[in-house]
Amino acid sequence: MAENKRPVKITETVLRDAHQSLIATRMTTEQMLPIIDKMDKVGYHAVECWGGATFDASLRFLKEDPWDRLRKLKAGFKNTKLQMLFRGQNILGYRPYADDVVEYFVQKSIANGIDIIRIFDCLNDLRNLQTAVTATNKEKGHAQVALSYTLGDAYTLEYWTEMAKKIEEMGANSICIKDMAGLLTPYKAEELVKSLKSATSLPIELHTHYTSGVASMTYMKAVEAGCDIIDTAMSPFALGTSQPATEVMAEAFKGTEMDPGFDQMLLKEIADYFRPMREEALKSGLMNPKVLGVDIQTLLYQVPGGMLSNMVSQLKEQNAEDKYMEVLEEIPRVRKDLGEPPLVTPSSQIVGTQAVFNVLMGERYKVATKETKDVLLGKYGQTVKPFNPEVIDKVLGEDKKNAITCRYADLLEPELHKIEEEMKQWKQQDEDVLSYALFPQVATEFFKYREAQQTKVDATVADTKNGAYPV
Repeated sequence: MAENKRPVKITETVLRDAHQSLIATRMTTEQMLPIIDKMDKVGYHAVECWGGATFDASLRFLKEDPWDRLRKLKAGFKNTKLQMLFRGQNILGYRPYADDVVEYFVQKSIANGIDIIRIFDCLNDLRNLQTAVTATNKEKGHAQVALSYTLGDAYTLEYWTEMAKKIEEMGANSICIKDMAGLLTPYKAEELVKSLKSATSLPIELHTHYTSGVASMTYMKAVEAGCDIIDTAMSPFALGTSQPATEVMAEAFKGTEMDPGFDQMLLKEIADYFRPMREEALKSGLMNPKVLGVDIQTLLYQVPGGMLSNMVSQLKEQNAEDKYMEVLEEIPRVRKDLGEPPLVTPSSQIVGTQAVFNVLMGERYKVATKETKDVLLGKYGQTVKPFNPEVIDKVLGEDKKNAITCRYADLLEPELHKIEEEMKQWKQQDEDVLSYALFPQVATEFFKYREAQQTKVDATVADTKNGAYPV
């Protein structure tokens, strides 16, 4: 019987996607560090702890250096691989960057402690992933390419298997099915995993969200079909718009050939550590009970949880909350006009905001956002389906002559040197250049804060030496 064992591997998301999904990425480094020692003993395949929105949130809201967080996590996790989420040519920002910035970011991420880089593109345009994959391989990191999973006429099993073959040819080390909106249902997952397994020899990881209520069942069928790795979150930060719970999935496979072999008592201690954080987040309103339920509208409208809350706040600002259903119905139409892209950052925000404008203006595309124009101009990459020609005419007019068909980053000059020159007064470490490259205003504010803190510490030390404080 031992020969048949194929334990499922588990990637823990509590330090990244779980708190990003439930408490707006507000978990601090100081909250993470005390539990690392126990987490390191679990036997996870990896701990996802960096990238996604953590970089921006650390600088903007927590006044923390994300690079410093990564180094501290690396020092604590002695036996477990660290994983990050990377938006292809957009890195962790919201625009495409030149190749030299992408390459430098990959180099510094791995040098500071990242082992596995999960790379995705919001349009599944593989041209936007190649630079990051090549750079990861060059730095001896593990390049995992994520397929942004979505539904639609174009997204057939053949589409996914052809993509998997191309990903293997690109030099990726594994494939992730990234189901950001919880759209993948159990039997569809079984079918998809089997198809991918027949098309490629790469390990398959499945990432989904509990938003629509089917995620645990989806994991079960996917693993039975041969899925190698699943993403889960410790129970206090599981379910709702986060992932299925680590303890539950480990227990579900217990005693089978797929048993990951986790110690439930150790997992209980880890859950006990995070539970007060959850209670505090609920009390303070940081965790909205709305994100904890099951939202079947996810399956009806294919709208990820984060996109829904974004849309609600946009309507609130305009005193137009009564238009909620109209906007929900407009989203699939806008998505179709824009070539049926998967709805994931930043395409989800682009489609959602345009749908809000279309409804509030009483006329479709009377106002088009800059981002909608950029999508239609080809700046984000190639979509699976063509754009609606009437929408192109209305939104772009004569400007449609400037549409591009190449990879947008091919038009960008190397920009690292220019960025370094621009921010040199703030530079205390090489990585500061990258923080500034991604978020110039936010990083500058952080650098000012950091300088002020250092001045305070220096003054305290000086006063102590001069006898102003009792030692």
